[in-house]
Amino acid sequence: MNVGDMMKLSDFICFDAVVPQLSNSDRDGVIAELVSSLDEAGKLGKGNSQKIAKGVIGREREASTGIGKGVAVPHVKHKAVKDVVATVGLCGAGIDFSALDKQPVYSVILLISPADYPDKHLQAMEKIFQHLQKEKFRKFLRQCQTAEQVEDLLTEADENLSL
Repeated sequence: MNVGDMMKLSDFICFDAVVPQLSNSDRDGVIAELVSSLDEAGKLGKGNSQKIAKGVIGREREASTGIGKGVAVPHVKHKAVKDVVATVGLCGAGIDFSALDKQPVYSVILLISPADYPDKHLQAMEKIFQHLQKEKFRKFLRQCQTAEQVEDLLTEADENLSL
C-alpha cells in the first residue's frame, strides 16, 4: 500500500476555513477569499496571505485548474507554508474558471503545499482527484449548504471509498 492511499482528505483540509457560500463570483476574487479564509484559520503564517493569493492566481493564469464537471482545484507550492493545507469553497451560481469543458465551476478546492515537499503535494492532489472523479461525490459536494455538511461529506468520503 503506498503512502498516497493512507492520506485522508481530513488530514489536510481545514474545515474551519470552508466557505459554503462564496461571496465572490469571479475566479481571482474566489481564490483571494479562500486564501484569506485559510489565513484567518491561522494556517498560512503571519503576513503571507496576499503573496500566496498572488501565487495561486499567477499559476491559474498559466493554466486553468477548472478541470471540468463543475469543479476547480487551484493550487500552489509556497515556501510560507510548512504543511499541505486545503479548503473548500462553494458557489451555487457558478464561477467562470475558464474550465476545460467551458462550464461554470460550483465547487473549488484550494490546495497550498510547502515548496520543498513535492511528494506531499502530489499525494494531496491524487487524493482530491480520486474523489472528484466520482459523480456522486461531486453532486453531494455541490449540494452542501454549510461547512458542517462539507465536513461530514469529506469525513464520510475518507471512510467510504465508493463515495
